[in-house]
Amino acid sequence: MKQLVATFCALLFTMMVFGQNNDPILGKWENPSGEGRIEIYKKNNKFYGKLYWIKNAGKKDAKNPDPNLRTRDIQGLEILTGFTKKGKTYEDGEIYDPKSGKTYSCKMTLKGDNQLDIRGYMGISLLGRTETWKRITK
Repeated sequence: MKQLVATFCALLFTMMVFGQNNDPILGKWENPSGEGRIEIYKKNNKFYGKLYWIKNAGKKDAKNPDPNLRTRDIQGLEILTGFTKKGKTYEDGEIYDPKSGKTYSCKMTLKGDNQLDIRGYMGISLLGRTETWKRITK
């Protein structure tokens, strides 16, 4: 009986731990060129993404429209902000492109477990560009 109770408690604990991180978008992703890796995380019921690794470490945010931010490192920037989940789509967020210094409206759509379509656009979604990121880790 003790073994049954211990097994049940271990199973319940495992379900609780894995149930807290059950959103499939969370984790680390790589852009198509392989130049950047982004970690997507959740805070205050919204989804965000930080550029945690770039191929050219030490590169500055030189194209930022704010002159005061042009000397900051690109690595470590939060480039995805304010997304809300709607099914397999994450909407109403923004993406910052450090190559151009521009911020775009954005939506993200999961394509299976290991692909994420990122659509940046101005105004309406039809006027934009999509790229597919691949998962590195959950």
